[in-house]
Amino acid sequence: MERELNEEELQELYAWIDKIPLSRPKRHITRDFSDGVMAAEVVKHFFPKLVDLHNYIPASSTQQKLSNWNLLNRKVFSKLNFHVPEETVRRIVLSTAGVIEPILSALRERIDKKLEHPTENILDLEYYDIRDREKPRIEIRQTEVKLVAQLSGEEMKKDEKSREKNSKPQQTVPFYSDMDPTFRLILQEKEQTVMALQETVEILQMKVSRLEHLVHLKDMRIDDLMRHLETYKAKGNTR
Repeated sequence: MERELNEEELQELYAWIDKIPLSRPKRHITRDFSDGVMAAEVVKHFFPKLVDLHNYIPASSTQQKLSNWNLLNRKVFSKLNFHVPEETVRRIVLSTAGVIEPILSALRERIDKKLEHPTENILDLEYYDIRDREKPRIEIRQTEVKLVAQLSGEEMKKDEKSREKNSKPQQTVPFYSDMDPTFRLILQEKEQTVMALQETVEILQMKVSRLEHLVHLKDMRIDDLMRHLETYKAKGNTR
């Protein structure tokens, strides 16, 4: 995967990338692809159902770049029978020269191979798309069932304790075993609330980063239009 490409192969790769509409102009390919966002856009161009671009946040921090590439490996590349080794990911994130081109070339080969069997490919990606949508629902439902069972057990335990004051209650929860059941239940509910709020904060942070990126793109577009306007005015003044 990391073999060095010759000049002809590099030019073919650059021409292939230039044909793909990307959110950012290709200036320096090593830096352009370091955060994984444009790699996700490349795959989405060919397989729209396979990639949710809002999951990939444009970033300059190493941590967020690694997060984007790890998500690509798990959610996208795995469905193309493709994988970027962890050490290679780190070199890409650090914008190491000559690393991204062989990866993109190998990714291009996997994409072309998938496109050779369109019917099989569509069925495969639809299967993954449905499975990925249903999985969170199943996990949430399982969590709800466990939580209801846990709370029901706590209620039964409190009833038993009130009926048999002299008997030692059976421990059904490994945490806070010495705490009064009522306070333990309240604490567990508070912990669940804190976890839910933390998840909400993370989602909002991702949305803010995405909006900041969109604002940056609009600013670039405005600057581009201003340059065109100035050029047009300059030509008008010379007449």
